[in-house]
Amino acid sequence: MDKIAFLKQYRKSIEFVSDKDLLHIENGKIPGKWLEIFREADKFIQKDKLIALWKSVCEKELSNTISYIKENLVELELIIDNGEYAVLYSIKSEDEEIHYYEGGISTKSVLNDWVAFPEVIKAFYEELHNGFYYFASRAMGLVPFEHVTRFDDYEWGILEELDEPLGINMEKTYGFFQSGMGGYVAIDLDNSMDDTATLWFTNDQPEYNVSFWDVVDEWIVIGMQDN
Repeated sequence: MDKIAFLKQYRKSIEFVSDKDLLHIENGKIPGKWLEIFREADKFIQKDKLIALWKSVCEKELSNTISYIKENLVELELIIDNGEYAVLYSIKSEDEEIHYYEGGISTKSVLNDWVAFPEVIKAFYEELHNGFYYFASRAMGLVPFEHVTRFDDYEWGILEELDEPLGINMEKTYGFFQSGMGGYVAIDLDNSMDDTATLWFTNDQPEYNVSFWDVVDEWIVIGMQDN
């Protein structure tokens, strides 16, 4: 199965943006730094510019993710789906298969309390990607704004099974990373200093006071290696 046929299994209207169409994208649709990357004809220079952009935003926080992308990126393409642009990464796994990851175009937040979130999370979404995740499942990564889980909006059966008192404020807790199998890496705005986060599960006990970026970095790489 070719690439576009595979992608269309999950999004019927998805298309690749050609080099010709790239020249005619309306101002403001895509940030200039991304246009510069996609208009670079030399693929080695293009990758260097891509990695430099990632490092400028989250070099410390996602160091393993950046290293894996640098070593295993096969192709970088601009896609469009229902008028929305995104970046498609073709990344080689450890067993030499190609897996597709999607990075939304960076944008300003629509979330309440956005000003209160940790600075690097804000920078990631506003300067790099509105989410970065495995294409097929839209999981195993940082989800786009429209899929961020505000915990108080959901009923969690696990609450009745907790061994210890609940350690987060559900009204101020947001899940930015989803595993696709009931796991979340979440930020409680009442306890978010030093990127403190909670590992939340729909079918297991939560783990409090973990490092948001350490967990996210590890889980993204696991997904890239093993999906």
